[in-house]
Amino acid sequence: MYITLDQKASKSILKNEYLGHLSYIYQNRPFVVPITYYYDAERNVIICYSAEGHKMNAMRKNNEVALNIVDVDHLTKWKSVMVHGKFEQLFGSDAKSYLHVFSLGIKTLIAEKELIELSFISEFSSKAINENIPMIFIIKIEEITGKMRKG
Repeated sequence: MYITLDQKASKSILKNEYLGHLSYIYQNRPFVVPITYYYDAERNVIICYSAEGHKMNAMRKNNEVALNIVDVDHLTKWKSVMVHGKFEQLFGSDAKSYLHVFSLGIKTLIAEKELIELSFISEFSSKAINENIPMIFIIKIEEITGKMRKG
């Protein structure tokens, strides 16, 4: 049986996960790549980071993107959330501020879900202080939809 999730349930899944699949268009072709993200519920945006490359160039040209998150227990028991929104690259102090929120949020989520402490997150977060900052971008959420399959 398939059930449509309400906004509260969909946002709960979005909030409690950190891995998804980012979809974007480049030269009239769809691309889907795995990505680490953090949902900033207060600002209602998805925070991500990336190195320079194909994905960033494509999203600068067409800022319409989607993010899919799937929580799978087994073949017939899963939840899926789709976010549609607009890509926006951040710079300077905005990028550093969002990177800080991202790194603290991810560290907390992983510690809770995986029951492990991550040393690389601290190293990653320190990049916000020097010139080697990764490119930070947000997805301004326009729509969130969710589905669930039970048994």
